[in-house]
Amino acid sequence: MLAAALTGIPPADTPPDPLASAIEHYRTVESYRVTIHSTHAGGEEYIRYYYKKPGFVRMEFIRPHDGALLIYNPDTRRVRVWPFGVKHFPELSLSPGNPLIRSLSGTRVDQSDVGVLFENIRILREGGTTEILGDTKNSSPGTRESMDGRTILHLIVTGAGGIAVANVHRSELWLDTASQFPIKVVSRDLRDVIIESVMMEELEINATLPETLFNP
Repeated sequence: MLAAALTGIPPADTPPDPLASAIEHYRTVESYRVTIHSTHAGGEEYIRYYYKKPGFVRMEFIRPHDGALLIYNPDTRRVRVWPFGVKHFPELSLSPGNPLIRSLSGTRVDQSDVGVLFENIRILREGGTTEILGDTKNSSPGTRESMDGRTILHLIVTGAGGIAVANVHRSELWLDTASQFPIKVVSRDLRDVIIESVMMEELEINATLPETLFNP
């Protein structure tokens, strides 16, 4: 133990860092699609979400604004919006920072992917605290957590003092141990009030997403 401390090498029984592992795994992911169910003070949203590196995003709105379509192109840094569906008038071209297309919780489309979520949580925990629940390698079977039949790790990251990242001071993250993707995220502000609760369903990693999906 002393030698490990002096050399900076963690002892063999030190549990792995699940957030770092998830971030490293995400670097190998080229695309994904998922159905997002978001609830917050402004209401709720159901969205079919498609992401393809280096940052293409397609959002198909189920509820509210059924049929609305939004596509972000990282090359042009513009968002094409069809309020009433693709090929239906009008078609708008907007900046990703335009308040008209921010989510009800304030998220920008160009900052909406899982990679940005991971990075924000990584920054939040610097100097803060991290609690890991349901650690399947270091907990007894009775303490494991499961959700929809999947084994998960429940991480609670709290920023130091009055620190907040993207208005979030505490983030709860339920990681699927198989995919290393979040299946639920709850964010709280400095008053410990819930900003947003997000469920991610029907996830497909490295899905085949044709170019026409982002350029209809």
